[in-house]
Amino acid sequence: MIIEVITKILFLIAVIDPFGSVPVYLEATKHFDQSHKRKIAVRASFIAFLILLFFIVVGQIILEGMQVSLDAFQISGGVILFLFALTMIFGEGKPASEKHLIKDYKHVTIFPVAIPSIASPGAIMAVVLMTDNHIYTIKEQIFTTILVMLVVILTMLLLLGANFVQKRIGDYGITVISKIMGLILASYAVQSVLSGLKDFFVIN
Repeated sequence: MIIEVITKILFLIAVIDPFGSVPVYLEATKHFDQSHKRKIAVRASFIAFLILLFFIVVGQIILEGMQVSLDAFQISGGVILFLFALTMIFGEGKPASEKHLIKDYKHVTIFPVAIPSIASPGAIMAVVLMTDNHIYTIKEQIFTTILVMLVVILTMLLLLGANFVQKRIGDYGITVISKIMGLILASYAVQSVLSGLKDFFVIN
C-alpha cells in the first residue's frame, strides 16, 4: 500500500512537474508585487486542480460517449504521454517552452500558469487513466484525487517560495529535474501502451 502510494505520488509529480512550473511562474509574475504574486500562485493552483478534477469526473464519460474503447484509450493515452515525455527529455524543457507562451502579463493566472504549466495535457491524460471506472473503485478514485490535490498543493507551495527555489536550484537544476521526470513518465507511458495491447489481443 505504501509503495503504491509513493509510486502514484512520484508519477503525479512527474506529469505535473512542480519544479518546472517555478521559472514559468517567475517569468509570468515578474511585473507584479509580492502580494499579487501570492494571489496568482494560489488562484492558478486552485484553477489547475478544478481542471484536473473535471477530467477525473467526466473525462472518461466523454470518451465512452464517443464509443472509444478502454484499450484504445489506454493505448492512445500512453502514446500521448510518451510524446509529452519526449518533449521533456529532448526538448528545450518545460520552463523555456512555456515562458514563450506568455503574451499578456495581465492574464497569466490561467494561461500559462494554471494551463499548461500545472494542468498540462500530460497531467490531464494521466489523471483520466489513473481513475478509469473499469479498473478502479470509487474509493480508489477518490484516493487518487486526494493525491492529485496534494501534488497541486505542493506545486502551490513551491510557487509561493519560487524565488528561494530558483536561487537554490537554478534554472539548470530545474531543467535537469524536468528531464528526469520525463524519463519516469516515458516508462509509465510505454507500460500503458503494452497493457492496452495485451488486453486488446486477449479479448480479441
